Amino acid sequence: MLIEIRWHGRGGQGVVSVSRLLADAALIDGKYAQAFPEFGPERLGAPILGFTRISDAPIDIHSQIYTPHYVVVLDPTLLKTINVFEGLVENGSAVINTDKSPEEIKQEFNIEKFKVYTINATKIALEILGRPIYNTAMLGALVKASNLVSLESVREATLKRFKGEVGEKNVAVINKAYEELEVS
Repeated sequence: MLIEIRWHGRGGQGVVSVSRLLADAALIDGKYAQAFPEFGPERLGAPILGFTRISDAPIDIHSQIYTPHYVVVLDPTLLKTINVFEGLVENGSAVINTDKSPEEIKQEFNIEKFKVYTINATKIALEILGRPIYNTAMLGALVKASNLVSLESVREATLKRFKGEVGEKNVAVINKAYEELEVS
């Protein structure tokens, strides 16, 4: 089965890197994967999209993702400026970086037909990395919400991408987000 994920963030938040980390983890798990970005105005802080496809069979599609199974929102300010839920399949899931509960998000945006998961990824990143770089926290949360790839493959992909202490700290961020994800 082909599963599609759309990542929402802003330039400089690691959307491209995290979409690729998920694809790398899928490859480690023996699956097929694609990861690619879509940039609007290419400037720091501008909204950008990242896309990941994962499948047990070769992937022949080479277009943007319009009807994702999962939406991952790295920057909660985007909830007020764009419709991040657009095209999300019925019974799809949204994983959102926020200090709000899943129920608060569902009520605020009137989205009863989706599963909502929330995680304060910013807090986790600040605690462990000392900086608000929360893309790997969102990856840990998505892995918990979706079971698309194994947590071990995500750790391995992260340690291949980020060496030494940076890699170890990012794995700690992933682990903590995986443990703390809130489910609706």
